[in-house]
Amino acid sequence: MAIRQLSETLINQIAAGEVIERPASAAKELIENALDAGATRIEIATAGGGKALLRVSDNGSGMDAADLELAVRRHCTSKISETLEDIRTLGFRGEALPSIGSVARLSIASRKRDSTGGHEIAVTGGKIAHMRPAAANPGTIVEVRDLFFATPARLKFLKTEKAEAGAITEIVKRMAIAFPAVRFVLSGSDRTTLEFPATGDDHLARMAQVLGREFRDNAIALDAVREEISLTGFAGVPTFNRGNSAHQYAFVNGRPVQDKLILSAIRGAYAETIPSGRYPVAVLSITLDPALVDVNVHPAKSDVRFRDPGLVRGLIVGAIREALARDGSRAATTGASDMLRSFRPGFQPNSQRPQGGWSAETSPSRPFQPTTGFGERPQASFDGLSMPTARAEPQLSPQPPAPEPNARYPLGAARAQIHANYIVAQTEDGLVIVDQHAAHERLVFEAMRKALHSKRLASQVLLIPEIIDIPEEDCDRLMQHAAELSELGLAIERFGPGAIAVRETPAMLGEVDTHGLIRQLADEIAEWDTASGLSAKLEYVAATMACHGSVRSGRRLRPEEMNALLREMEVTPGSGQCNHGRPTYIELKLSDIERLFGRS
Repeated sequence: MAIRQLSETLINQIAAGEVIERPASAAKELIENALDAGATRIEIATAGGGKALLRVSDNGSGMDAADLELAVRRHCTSKISETLEDIRTLGFRGEALPSIGSVARLSIASRKRDSTGGHEIAVTGGKIAHMRPAAANPGTIVEVRDLFFATPARLKFLKTEKAEAGAITEIVKRMAIAFPAVRFVLSGSDRTTLEFPATGDDHLARMAQVLGREFRDNAIALDAVREEISLTGFAGVPTFNRGNSAHQYAFVNGRPVQDKLILSAIRGAYAETIPSGRYPVAVLSITLDPALVDVNVHPAKSDVRFRDPGLVRGLIVGAIREALARDGSRAATTGASDMLRSFRPGFQPNSQRPQGGWSAETSPSRPFQPTTGFGERPQASFDGLSMPTARAEPQLSPQPPAPEPNARYPLGAARAQIHANYIVAQTEDGLVIVDQHAAHERLVFEAMRKALHSKRLASQVLLIPEIIDIPEEDCDRLMQHAAELSELGLAIERFGPGAIAVRETPAMLGEVDTHGLIRQLADEIAEWDTASGLSAKLEYVAATMACHGSVRSGRRLRPEEMNALLREMEVTPGSGQCNHGRPTYIELKLSDIERLFGRS
């Protein structure tokens, strides 16, 4: 078969298959062009999920007739000259407009700011129409209609109009976060209008517009530099998490990217702080010399390659972990909001008329019966309290009592333990509810992790070794890693073909469920050995041990024990969430409590 030259239209349609995958891809390219033109206001309109109509209007520098003629031809660009080593613009390939014009009905109207009139050019299925004068404001309007009409096979692979419209919305959100000084408006017949007013240099205000006001309250600032690479942005506290990774935004030299290295680094930085199946919220901006990163990996320009990926990953992981250690122990404000929503009026005298006539036992207006308690049957600890009266006794001193010193601590002073699991503490401006098991689990884990990097953990020798029967293959796996387990203070030996003898346990765990611990470790090793050695996952083993050796739910604590737990939480990094990522405490401000009772 003879080799022949493909037509220009077919070449453009082939290129469009890589550059323009869906309407959102076209929207991304057009918005990037507007930003490169210096626009401060960008308006996007869609119809039919962007398939029927996609219009992008901006107030950028605009183009004259000569520029407009070249803009619709392949590999024509004003953004690079002879090298790809110093790319400082979002676009540079010169393929977007001709690719769109080859598969859709494209029209571009533009006017330079110092020009008295504008011009318009149209491209339909790869055929360029003659230039003509047009009335236009300074800037550019690009209109794309009937996307993929020239390549109908591509239409079969598109999703529903709602899904395509949602993908365009996500593109606009990413661009809005990257450029807070630009006003974005997204509208159309297939959506409700979305507007992001310009916030100038206040990046956090723009993030709050996109990610919600709660992100501002639960974000920790990042600012780190390593060699020639700088990292800025915000990372959410671990307890402020989402069900997918769609709320993780990364930018390299201002370019929105979805790079696997960056996403992996974020996941690694939040290890042991986020529950399985949950994802942190983060906005990271990486700035480095353009020569140290290759953005020409894929036509969509969403993937990048760093010259030193290890340096970038280390910078991200280190900066986030340092921020979490500094300010990540606080609980997310969403916990208090969820708790407020869960409250319901508990006394509604007229909500339901009793059946079968009135009786003292069923009447909604019956007197309060102390024997019913507060929903918890054994309230023995309250038996010694005297009943309140309305008598007013004179005070020995007219001065109010001084506040208890403990109440001035961040987590306050312990006031009660309810359901043998939750500690209620009073702070200066509210109250805190602590999950005692989750909190102590985190404290034990942090102590074990700290000891791991210094020396072998202290162990306690069992007077009588614990013999645990488990399958032979689990015994083999455990014994292969006996040395690593010994570093954690857990000494084991083989006791026959299907049993393990535990001779020592970590001293800091105290009384531990040895049988449950060994079986869980065997299950985890069986999973990890398929990928990497246990030595790289000692912290996971420490987390498992901490869970089995922490203060259990159902154990009643003395006041001094509760306060000791609170004080230790205040000085322990990451104490705002347990090893599984669940919150260890919820804070409720006094203003929230007063709002529940209609006092504010």
